[in-house]
Amino acid sequence: MYDYIKGTITYIKNNAIVVENNGIGYLVYVANPYSYELNKEYKVYVYQHVMEDENSLYGFKSVEEKEFFLKLISVKGLGCKMALPILAVGSIDGIMDAIERENILYLKKFPKIGDKLARQIVLDLKGKLEFIGVGLSDDELQVENELKEALIALGYKEKEIIPVISKVDTSLPIEGQIKDALKLLLR
Repeated sequence: MYDYIKGTITYIKNNAIVVENNGIGYLVYVANPYSYELNKEYKVYVYQHVMEDENSLYGFKSVEEKEFFLKLISVKGLGCKMALPILAVGSIDGIMDAIERENILYLKKFPKIGDKLARQIVLDLKGKLEFIGVGLSDDELQVENELKEALIALGYKEKEIIPVISKVDTSLPIEGQIKDALKLLLR
């Protein structure tokens, strides 16, 4: 089982990227492939999905996104190919909020999610989504905390910051991370 692949993006498709590591190109299905840049190095957290006729890698920019994906595919009737577009369209915090509030209409806006599956998502996940920050290494936590403190010093509230931090490229220096976070906060 793979945890992550660190490599250069050599190809971008409409639903996947190719991450080259040590001369091997890994085809990785991702929610938003165009959020990656060609010829740039990334650490892509991966989930390997193996079935009798399929062996696929699904990739994520953050541990939180990967953990949320794993929670989604634990729902009866919701597979990898249905969970990935949910991450592409919605924010993790927005989806978690909809699940906790039993907002079926919000969940039905995602591709291939009907009334029955939306209710199943609520049934299977309500009260089980307290995992933000789980599995982060000490270095990742330190980088995340440094960014959070900088944004708080700029006047932002923690509630506004948390959804943005997971979307920021942590391989950038802190100044670049702050710029990325500010762009996301101003949207």
